[in-house]
Amino acid sequence: MKLTAATVDKMQPTDKRQEVPDSLCTGLYLVVQPTGKKGWQVRYRHGGTHRRMSLGAYPVLSLADARQRARDTLAAASEGRDPAEEVRAAKAPKPQDDRDKIRVLIGQYHKRHLSSLKSGHLVRRELDRFVVAEWGDRDIHDIARRDVIDLLDGIADSGRVVTANRVRAYLNKFLNWCVERDIIPMSPATGVKPAAKEASRDRVLTDDEIRWFWNACDAEGFPWGPLGKVLLLTGQRLNEAAQITDNEIRGDLWHLSADRTKNGRAHDVPLSVAVRDVLAGVDRIAGKPGYIFTTTGTTPVSGFYKARATLAEAMEKAASEDRGESVEIPRWTFHDLRRTAATGMARLGIPVRVTEAVLNHVSGTGGGIVGVYQRHDYADEKRAALEAWASRVTQLVEGSAVNVVQLSGAR
Repeated sequence: MKLTAATVDKMQPTDKRQEVPDSLCTGLYLVVQPTGKKGWQVRYRHGGTHRRMSLGAYPVLSLADARQRARDTLAAASEGRDPAEEVRAAKAPKPQDDRDKIRVLIGQYHKRHLSSLKSGHLVRRELDRFVVAEWGDRDIHDIARRDVIDLLDGIADSGRVVTANRVRAYLNKFLNWCVERDIIPMSPATGVKPAAKEASRDRVLTDDEIRWFWNACDAEGFPWGPLGKVLLLTGQRLNEAAQITDNEIRGDLWHLSADRTKNGRAHDVPLSVAVRDVLAGVDRIAGKPGYIFTTTGTTPVSGFYKARATLAEAMEKAASEDRGESVEIPRWTFHDLRRTAATGMARLGIPVRVTEAVLNHVSGTGGGIVGVYQRHDYADEKRAALEAWASRVTQLVEGSAVNVVQLSGAR
């Protein structure tokens, strides 16, 4: 049939689909659907196979334009191309460029900045834990100020206000780094305030709570039970204790090199008999790093938030069994164990300077000119202090504690 604009316009639908060839353009067909809709289709051969390709709807695409598109398609096919596949590929969504994804950029941030910082591994861990977990596959250009606020509010609403504020600080620095590298024009965290005001903590476990905590550690077992006991008995920082290795233990001394401590100062921790007993009771999982508190042999334990909650629950259970009624224990953190040890040593009459030496705490009596010129490491005093504190804890746990006896020379 010789198609004209008039015949195309007047073509009526039937109960079957109609394909009407155009005699003036071989391969071009007018398709009339039973619904009355009309469109253009071209047929060609590619690789020995018959192919069909839709050109467009009528009257949006006129007869003259349909003939031109058909001729272009047939010409492309004669060159060995497949026009239908080319159109499909052009319409297919392009694979997203990964270079601006949050997880990729945080990896670069670690490589070019965090890896050179002493606390870089801690910052990377928190960014992975909260930012990458939430936004990892998102493009950084899609992150808005509202997203930052929602992220921090979610952390704070779970009871981790301090963590929310730390993540805000880490995220701020990461986003400012992205601005400096011309990745984004402005940080979406600009002007975002801390999730909440942090209250200065002064939580110290009571004598009963120390006993319940110890019982909870016994009930929980490895790894959090032994680690909790080591934290209470030594007063050391959580990450430093969690990452302890057998290579750091030299007889009855735990040696922390400068790169393992928060303040960058090498530190020796005398191990009381109680601590040595705890460590001896831990079944080792073989691994090159030699971690004591590990479930994989390759990395130290993590997941401290959930671990604290588990111990707190076991602690309340122990308290309720002890009292014969439901007991609600005020919230505590792992850092409160460090404060409890320091307070306990003070109650035993340990001099402040010795306690600071035990904690590897550089401030107060150990700061300023004293810190520069006083190089006495208080090795014997630290050992006596930690043994006294371990004895006190043992007395509390065994229920044989009496009045606190001060050490001689207390001040």
